[in-house]
Amino acid sequence: MRADAILSLAALRQLEQDAAAQGLDLMAQAARATADWVGGHLSPGARVLVAAGPGNNGGDALQAALLLHRRGYHVDLLLPAAPATPATQAAMQTLQTAGLQPRATLAEDAPPPDLIIDGLFGIGLARDFAAPWLDTIHQLNALAIPVLALDTPSGLDPYRGTAANVAIRASHTLTFLSHKPGLYMAAGADLAGQVELAPLDYPSELCPSAEGELNRPLALLPVRANDSHKGRFGSVLVIGGERGMLGAALLAGRAAYAGGAGKVHLATLDDRLAVDPAAPELMIQPLEPSSTLPAADAVAIGPGLGQGSAARHWLGHLIGTAQPLLLDADALNLLAGNSTLQQALGRRQGATVLTPHPAEAARLLACSTADVQADRLAAARALAQRLDSVVVLKGAGSLIVRPDGYYRLNTSGGPALAVAGQGDVLSGLVAALLAQGLPVFDAAALGVHLHGLAGDAYTRAEQGPIGLTASATVPLLSRVINLTHTGAHG
Repeated sequence: MRADAILSLAALRQLEQDAAAQGLDLMAQAARATADWVGGHLSPGARVLVAAGPGNNGGDALQAALLLHRRGYHVDLLLPAAPATPATQAAMQTLQTAGLQPRATLAEDAPPPDLIIDGLFGIGLARDFAAPWLDTIHQLNALAIPVLALDTPSGLDPYRGTAANVAIRASHTLTFLSHKPGLYMAAGADLAGQVELAPLDYPSELCPSAEGELNRPLALLPVRANDSHKGRFGSVLVIGGERGMLGAALLAGRAAYAGGAGKVHLATLDDRLAVDPAAPELMIQPLEPSSTLPAADAVAIGPGLGQGSAARHWLGHLIGTAQPLLLDADALNLLAGNSTLQQALGRRQGATVLTPHPAEAARLLACSTADVQADRLAAARALAQRLDSVVVLKGAGSLIVRPDGYYRLNTSGGPALAVAGQGDVLSGLVAALLAQGLPVFDAAALGVHLHGLAGDAYTRAEQGPIGLTASATVPLLSRVINLTHTGAHG
């Protein structure tokens, strides 16, 4: 199985059952991986507080505690409830034989640990906490000490990224067997900290099919020959720019050039701008009902589009064409309110990308934004299937989903990109990649990845995420594309 693969919860459970049937001790492997992780971060003699729950996640923690004790670490055990599974009970008996006695509550006079290992609850938790767990988790968080969560921070749903009424705030998460999407998105993006995978060992024939993968794009733009011309790199058409919103279309057009497009046309509903002084290479024309659209290899409609009759007309027209099409912003809002357009989009023969944020996805699904955020993957899959499109559900841990449900989970980017206009930049970038001939799923995934890398580059350079504007992101795109461009697929 690829290191970036993501297994569904059902597939993961089946793998655990099949491994147990073959006599494989995955709990012991997880414990060794945990002890090895600690050994790579703390020297023997350090004090480690192991917080263990009653289930198998607690068993992982208790077995790790025994290994750490044998390796010379000072181990304190917190066990708020008696072990409830045979493996956890056996691990507790072995620890007691080795002279380690658990406490049910935190000792106020105990020396502060150098690290907390969170093994309270794993991936099976599906409820809020009551006492004593509520108090215990609050107390552990209040210690403000580095926390290594095992598999998932206690209280976090590792598949949805939603949190219980309280959750461990980990500095690191060591997850087992497979990545889990909820560690990277929604609340999980803050609660899981730095995530590392311990894949464990099992026969390859037990490996189930993945339902998705982390977004580590393999499809790169080909090496550009010295004997090149603009026609080789595709043309992009951006449609939008209603009065008061011309900036959105300009951002998308500039980003398309930054993404490598050979030519970029802007067809704007506001006819007052003849040229973009900051990017005079953009070919701008006013959009009238009788206009003939310039030829393009990919079209992005939506940035600053508005929701008037002209916007509806051009959206319907483009859905009826066969060229690659990206819908964003008001194009999505128009689509949400028009079942005829939705049905036409579902029958469309050309490649289509939708790039909604959660509120736009909620309008398309006729639900609340909270409903979308409660299960982002389910929402994105429902949209992709219903509209037969690749869907980019934006946000922390953006999801790129195919109509068949397979997905990529993006891990680049962060709060630097949480500012107006970044969606327009992403639209122009993905349109440029489509125009250069990348398959639709790969173009969307690569665009999201590169856009995130631009935000990361700013955060590193400025030592923080504050102050990145959408217009300042555009030149960063070219930089990260050239830095990451290997031409391996050219």
